[in-house]
Amino acid sequence: MNSFFARKFVVQGIFIVITIILLTRLFYIQVISDEYILSAENNVIRRLPVYPARGIILDRKERILVQNEPVYDLMVIPREVKPFDTLEFCSLIGIDKVRFDRQFKKARNYSPYKASIFEKQLSVQIYASFQEKLSDFPGFFVQNRTVRRYPDSIGAHFLGYIGEVNQNAIEKSKGFYNLGDYLGITGIEKSYEDLLRGQRGVQNLMVDALNRPKGHYADGQYDTLAVPGEHLISSLDKELQKFGEELMVNKIGSIVAIEPSTGEILSFVSSPGYDPNLMVGRDRGNNYMELLNDKLKPMFVRPTQAEYPPGSIFKVVNALVAQQFGLIDEKTFFYCPGGYRYGRRGWMGCTHVHGSIDLRGSIRESCNTYYGYTYTRMIDQAGMRPINAYKRWRNAVSAFGIGSPLGIDLPGERKGLLPTADLYTKRFKNDRWGSSYTMSLSIGQGELGITPLQMANVMAIVANRGFFYKPHLIKAIGDKKVVKEEYTVKNSAGIDTKHFDVVIQGMSEVVNQSWGTAYYSKIDNIEMCGKTGTVQNPHGKDHSVFVAFAPRENPKIAIAVVVENAGFGSTWSAPIASLLVEKYLTNSISRPKGYIDRLLEANLLPGATVKPKNPKKVTPDSAKTINQTRKPVSVKPATTTR
Repeated sequence: MNSFFARKFVVQGIFIVITIILLTRLFYIQVISDEYILSAENNVIRRLPVYPARGIILDRKERILVQNEPVYDLMVIPREVKPFDTLEFCSLIGIDKVRFDRQFKKARNYSPYKASIFEKQLSVQIYASFQEKLSDFPGFFVQNRTVRRYPDSIGAHFLGYIGEVNQNAIEKSKGFYNLGDYLGITGIEKSYEDLLRGQRGVQNLMVDALNRPKGHYADGQYDTLAVPGEHLISSLDKELQKFGEELMVNKIGSIVAIEPSTGEILSFVSSPGYDPNLMVGRDRGNNYMELLNDKLKPMFVRPTQAEYPPGSIFKVVNALVAQQFGLIDEKTFFYCPGGYRYGRRGWMGCTHVHGSIDLRGSIRESCNTYYGYTYTRMIDQAGMRPINAYKRWRNAVSAFGIGSPLGIDLPGERKGLLPTADLYTKRFKNDRWGSSYTMSLSIGQGELGITPLQMANVMAIVANRGFFYKPHLIKAIGDKKVVKEEYTVKNSAGIDTKHFDVVIQGMSEVVNQSWGTAYYSKIDNIEMCGKTGTVQNPHGKDHSVFVAFAPRENPKIAIAVVVENAGFGSTWSAPIASLLVEKYLTNSISRPKGYIDRLLEANLLPGATVKPKNPKKVTPDSAKTINQTRKPVSVKPATTTR
């Protein structure tokens, strides 16, 4: 009995305690705390996000590349809309009645009670005229935003663009993004989204029945400030970028220029390009579709996504690797009778009979025969099975950043093509193949493919005599100018410094000696070291390629230029590169106006007729024929040029 009464009092006590807790909490909420005041007074308070200013992007000299300008999103709460003159409304914001009905239906389907965007990005001019009559349109209000503006209309592929978030991005952000927010879609805008976007704030505004603001609720006590995004200092030189884009008008191809001592990218041109301002504003969708459907693919980021056989510029890599293996040196001579015979019936031709030629001369005159002999030594005469020698060769080439992404701070970088031994074993159905099966690799043809960025990085390695820094487009972050640690790490190419001297001397003679293949591109008072290439294109005219660095001592710029369907590297790519090198190093151009106009006015698009204004005799990189064999006994002819 006593036990029963004891349990009764315990139960009663529990209920009393719970009741006291609930009453205390209710008193706190209603009398002491103002936590729920905003919700209770929602009928007169509008909670608006405050969008932060997106971080601006500057060039290496802190000149503006991307800035923000104000626009206004027209918002609607369908439940609060009252009858009004829709024709006047449409006239004020520049839409028709059909669009009005479609947008209003969309907003109502989203939610009759929640605010949503009715019309995006009204200009300052439209907003100014609309604001005067805003009170005539109950249920509508304006939300301040900013959009990107590109004052020089350059660097579209590097900078990228922003767009409205989709549902997938909202879910992945774990609550950071909401419907109507913007984020980086491509380029630097995407890579550095977390830094550029900033942090949203909130305003709690009191409004009357006519949507007129009556100030901040509780004097702004519950407002939070927006935090602007970090500004970025890019590695790009604005004037060099402008000049590069001008030189590539009416041409398909790429320019990549790197500062060898830092890995900072000085110029990043993809042609054809587009005005980045086309991806801003109310016509963005239409502009995007036009660019997407353009047969010349102006949105394709060629410097990091186009893969080309490197052609004769790859001879620089093979010359260095063969020296490192101890198979050739600066005193190694081979005899060139106008081509190289390999296997049973294979033949790789040169444009000239070079006779007895050494390593330096092979670079200067781009002798295919020399590299046929060199490649054969590396694969067939290395003291090991050819398949193992090939694997060793491939590992050495990959140390130059070929066949794998370099890790540039842009999305979508391709790794290039560096064939594995397994690929050939599968193709030839055994592992007893040797150099005669892959001879085209000796002169940068065949299954090889490297991006213009990788080409420029190879030149940075040569300029540095054996190492490189990861190529990057953002030099520093924020007011403190923070530099990412990964951009300060030296990456070795695995080649001893002593092996570069003879190669660099040969590259110097390519440009600075009258018998060099790029003599037409010589720069007065600047020793530029370069290598021409003419890349076989099975789909049309060959591609023009040139790589270089300058000056020879204490190099400041390494550059790669690719012009598709343009023929010899010495005709187009080398002159373009030489102008950019001179522009960067001296901030001026010493060449005659006719020299510059020829390049600026040339139309090298497929189907166009090229008539140079000031034609000069140009030394071809070399044209030759390779009889490439799958097996030494069967011949498969193919043409290639250097």
